[in-house]
Amino acid sequence: MALIDIGVNLTSRRFDQDREAVIARARAAGVSGMVITGTSVEESEQALQLAATAREMLSSTAGVHPHLSRELDDQGVRQLRSLLQEPIVVAVGETGLDFNRDFSPRPDQERAFERQLELAVEIGKPVFIHQRDAHSRLHAILHHYRDDLVDAVVHCFTDEREALYDYLDLDLYIGITGWICDERRGRGLQELVGAIPRNRLMIETDAPYLLPRDLPNPPANRRNEPAFLPHVLRAVARHRGEDPEALGAATTENARRFFRLRDEPDQTVQES
Repeated sequence: MALIDIGVNLTSRRFDQDREAVIARARAAGVSGMVITGTSVEESEQALQLAATAREMLSSTAGVHPHLSRELDDQGVRQLRSLLQEPIVVAVGETGLDFNRDFSPRPDQERAFERQLELAVEIGKPVFIHQRDAHSRLHAILHHYRDDLVDAVVHCFTDEREALYDYLDLDLYIGITGWICDERRGRGLQELVGAIPRNRLMIETDAPYLLPRDLPNPPANRRNEPAFLPHVLRAVARHRGEDPEALGAATTENARRFFRLRDEPDQTVQES
């Protein structure tokens, strides 16, 4: 089984000591591609540089996380535009709104989100979206741009049924993480995951975050890795009542279609 992890924070300092080994373990576990998430201009540049070292497996995104929205200025937009010209930079993001922590003022978040949506429209690449406690406002902004966007995915979806249906009505993709493995916080997602059409579902680890709580023999450092993606897949399949092998093939095909990934060695993805 060849899986694609659509969201890995592989530039995180938590991987500095063994990044190559992490990639090797992922490959051995059946992860054939990973998308490295860009969360700031600087990290987006680092993500591109890292993806370029293993184009047969890695690709990246370029964007500014809502937590850092206040930092996105005209120069930052120009830098993102330049990064997005690179073929292995396959999406705009991580961008969106986070009204849970409000690390950046909400007007700054909305402004930065809109500027990145405009980039996605201009360049013709899909959008990798973060949303937390901001569904109504994000949905309203996204609705305005949707007809001009090639595609968008709400990554690490943990919201309610109404939000899910709103996103599906906009023909968005949905990314599911190890949150579904949490017997406390993930119960709602376990009940809801079956409502996601198979052709709109993708999987991700969001490593090093969101270590699955039910993982057998979890690492002592509590760090999540892309090698644990098959565990996430099995949980999703179980709660959907589907065969993991068939579902894994479907999520991989969805990721290839969404990120415009090819099968040739120099473009294979390369991929949350």
